[in-house]
Amino acid sequence: MTDSYSQPSREWWAQRWIDVLESFGWIRRLARARTYAREGNVLSLEFEGAKVTAAVQGTAPEPYQVSLSLDPFSDEQWSYVVESMAERAIFSAKLLAGEMPQNIEDVFTANGLSLFPFNKFDIHSRCSCPDPANPCKHIGAVYYLLGDRFSEDPFVLFQLRGRTKEQIIADLRQIRGAGDAISAERNSDGTAAPSSDQNVSVSKTPRPTPLNCDRFWEYQEQLEPSLIVITPPPTSETILDVLGSIPLKADAAETQAVMEYFKAVYQVASMKAVQTAMSTES
Repeated sequence: MTDSYSQPSREWWAQRWIDVLESFGWIRRLARARTYAREGNVLSLEFEGAKVTAAVQGTAPEPYQVSLSLDPFSDEQWSYVVESMAERAIFSAKLLAGEMPQNIEDVFTANGLSLFPFNKFDIHSRCSCPDPANPCKHIGAVYYLLGDRFSEDPFVLFQLRGRTKEQIIADLRQIRGAGDAISAERNSDGTAAPSSDQNVSVSKTPRPTPLNCDRFWEYQEQLEPSLIVITPPPTSETILDVLGSIPLKADAAETQAVMEYFKAVYQVASMKAVQTAMSTES
């Protein structure tokens, strides 16, 4: 059976959401959740600000209540992000048209943020079912339905981080409008029009310093911590997916078992590496 949650026709940002969640090592736990999502067990999905609430039908007569949220960005963080978006005309054009730019994550990464969950601790979810596991299949079903909602409206992803579609569009238009007003004050030849009481001075462009190839890779200053951004892998693929199957002297079933084992090891190692990098003090 074709898994409707791995179709290449899904919008890239919706599939990225699913790939990030599955990269946290929840693949087996989310298998039943995909079935719940496909079969329509999520009866309702609503937003209360940046928080998601849902009713999911399980084995009990009454549906279970699920809540989910991400860590929201502060107003200051969002102001930096929106300014970065406004600086790139293609980003503004696509967002104002209701589309998600392909490299939108770069804007958040450049500001030390991650649009998608950075790790499993970035997601806060609860379910009224008796299953102690988190995510349970009811929470997992909501994950997949959110992916569908992202395909319909990419701004829902921003809303989980604390900004609505209306707020982002209004901020973009305000910043872009201010830029257009400044451009309108320029002369027809593109130069700035000085006021009558302004002294105009012309300076020559300084000559560039010749490149010293012997010292190109040297940097003696302390790196700024805010410029170092650790992000999870863009997909759940490992080096095994790139190299292909290992030619083992075993039958197909045994070879597949070994490959699955190594893939799980690589995924755990990747996750541990990110967690170690985040916890290491400078």
